Amino acid sequence: MKKRILLLLSLTTAFTGVAQEKIIFGKDTLVNQSLVTHKSSVYKQLIVPTVLVGYGVVGLANDGIKDINGAVRKRVTKDSNGGTTIDDYTRYAPVVSVYALNVMGIKGKHNYKDLTIIVATSHLIMTGSVMGLKSLCKVERPDGSTDNSFPSGHTATAFAGAEIMWQEYKDVSGWYGVAGYVVATGTGLLRIYNDRHWLTDVATGAGIGILSTKLAYWLHPFIQKQLFGSSEEKKVSALAVPFYNGEQAGLSVVLRF
Repeated sequence: MKKRILLLLSLTTAFTGVAQEKIIFGKDTLVNQSLVTHKSSVYKQLIVPTVLVGYGVVGLANDGIKDINGAVRKRVTKDSNGGTTIDDYTRYAPVVSVYALNVMGIKGKHNYKDLTIIVATSHLIMTGSVMGLKSLCKVERPDGSTDNSFPSGHTATAFAGAEIMWQEYKDVSGWYGVAGYVVATGTGLLRIYNDRHWLTDVATGAGIGILSTKLAYWLHPFIQKQLFGSSEEKKVSALAVPFYNGEQAGLSVVLRF
């Protein structure tokens, strides 16, 4: 178990290590100008999600944190009365709200095309990370139903969307992002209330969701260039991103003519 914890901590460090000035993909080098000019600010943005992921990872083998998991579960689920299914929908609420706001004329930072690429990239990174950890860790759910509790995919999805909402509308009004994070936090709490996840599952899912979206925004200029090239180029481009959260599967497709 100790070797597994060290491996997960190493993966966490590598995941957050994207906050560097250059990211190299084969022969292409992506220079993130925001990191060059605002490096300290970027590192500060990584503190909270990294702590959340680290807390959950350490909790896999720490008896003290496991005791906290048990205490939180006992307190939150004592009046659950069978739970609720609303968290199956609230996990998508933040990202759906971003598109809804655009439809209503409240424009965010990116247009529909760029926003969809960012959403697809974020969910691809998030889903791959969540499913990989579920397969590696095999933590039993509180209700004993399966052994894929860690981390929470519902929570990761909700927080990925909340961070997108924050990034898109922080220059319009910070309250949009706050609302997104309130819904995401509620989703995580409902996963505990429904006896489907431990507190550590929810914390790690939240951290992964936030980090996935931050990475998607940093990678967007590179992906935009590779998919669509310069504005003068005329070609058909497509991006297909599979999605699987442990219960549902789907495919996100972006086309440019």
